Amino acid sequence: MGLWFTRESVRAVDRAAIEEYALPGIVLMENAARALLDRAMAVLDGSGGPVVLVCGPGNNGGDGFALARLLHNASVKVRLVCAQPTGAASGDAGINARVCERMGLTIESVHTSTALPEAALVVDGLLGTGLTSAPRDDAARVIEMINAHPAPTLSVDLPSGLDCDTGDPLGACVRADETVTFVGMKLGFANPRARRYTGTVTVGDIGAPWGVVERFGRSREELCARE
Repeated sequence: MGLWFTRESVRAVDRAAIEEYALPGIVLMENAARALLDRAMAVLDGSGGPVVLVCGPGNNGGDGFALARLLHNASVKVRLVCAQPTGAASGDAGINARVCERMGLTIESVHTSTALPEAALVVDGLLGTGLTSAPRDDAARVIEMINAHPAPTLSVDLPSGLDCDTGDPLGACVRADETVTFVGMKLGFANPRARRYTGTVTVGDIGAPWGVVERFGRSREELCARE
């Protein structure tokens, strides 16, 4: 039986993996990108892309940058669309952003566009589980651009704009065809209304030690009973 997580408990998994087990965050991000790569390649089904990756400033955006590298290495055309200058990304996300720049990948600012480029797949790496209020004007505009795109959408961890714990949209919210969520299912996904936004959900392994996952994960029934 799979384990389920709240916003706080999934953060605790990351923190314990890094602080207690000395597992670098950049390794967790790389593993997340590889889980995304599996689903992206399945959706592309032999197509060479292009894939448009919409990246925010946080770890979801970092996962998107890492995925762009892996897709490029697999001979898939990629175009990165950033919600902020790549220099604004810090930590592990910043490392992956700088690698993409040095690889010469196409990186565009969303602020210069009124629509996303043509693509065979759109990857939503804009906002993450930490969101607790409605996406602001710029983010909301990007979400609407993603929803208006005719290509299938793959969301990183959860659709941007969805509340991790309730499964309800906080405002503008990406309507994904697929979501690759990390470590385990999120509590909000138990809400039947969330399916409209998540599409098909698969769980990606980021390599956190199983003891940590077991410590913080709960059954769906136990988490729902607490709400």
